[in-house]
Amino acid sequence: MASPTRKSDALCLAGAALLAALAIFSLFCGRYPLSPAGLLAGDEMQWRVFWTLRVSRTVVGVVGGFALGAAGFVYQTVFRNPLASPDVIGVSSGASAGAAAGILFLSGAAAVTASAFAGALAAVGLALGLSALDRSGRHGTVVLAGIAVHALAQTVLMCLKLTADPERELASIEYWIMGSLNGISGYSIGGSLALCAVCLAVLFLLHRQILLLAAEEGEARMLGVEVGRLRLAVLLAATLAVACVVSLSGLISFVGLLAPHGARLLTRRNDRPTMLLGGLLGGVLLVGADILARSVAATELPVSIFTSLLGAPFLLYLIVRGRRHP
Repeated sequence: MASPTRKSDALCLAGAALLAALAIFSLFCGRYPLSPAGLLAGDEMQWRVFWTLRVSRTVVGVVGGFALGAAGFVYQTVFRNPLASPDVIGVSSGASAGAAAGILFLSGAAAVTASAFAGALAAVGLALGLSALDRSGRHGTVVLAGIAVHALAQTVLMCLKLTADPERELASIEYWIMGSLNGISGYSIGGSLALCAVCLAVLFLLHRQILLLAAEEGEARMLGVEVGRLRLAVLLAATLAVACVVSLSGLISFVGLLAPHGARLLTRRNDRPTMLLGGLLGGVLLVGADILARSVAATELPVSIFTSLLGAPFLLYLIVRGRRHP
């Protein structure tokens, strides 16, 4: 019988192989036909579409899904809550308000991306700042602060919608909120992906400390862990990674919830390989959903439609399972 470590390693290799296969398929999937033969023949238009649109879109799908899955693992571990997700401290709602402001008052996709990122950072900073006012170090304070920030950001978003042009601006805001990798190009993703990679590297370097945060706070302090500062640092890194993804793709539902749970169900553990597998499954979910979004209908659909079709039943399953096994 294979040891748990070997089983986890095998699952990670299988997840990486599946993600690589989907990424390759994603490069050639879309309304404009690409083929290996055309690329090898040096077709200029095919190469332009390949490098400018398909590669950047696939890279954002892989890295973005990985970040959402890994961040979801961190949130569920730190909060010791199986229903925790990257939205828990208001990052998604803050990004939505920022994107809406960008659509209304700025021009260009890059400006909307920057505005969404700024909104996410503002929400994170406000939530962490409010939680820092509580000197007890309880992790529940961050959740309550996130709920308050989410409500505030939703109020701002509703006010912005009321001032939007119903035919153009309001439709753009609603489409952004539904989430899509359509329109991503290689000219605007470099900074966000670089910061996302740095945040992910920090999270994996701190994986042991993250697992210690899952223990009781008294036990963690006995092991020399500065619980309050470490929790804030870990949450900030995870949320920054999510903010980078959300600023590029819009809101992607349920990936941060589904991927880490799927990894734990497969490995039956809560360790670094499980965190890695959660990231790989997040990439598989996002890239797979993006392939379906541009394949199943004549017009491209929002990615969150497909992630929600998986996520909503799974969320109900977790709730029912929690009641049966309190």
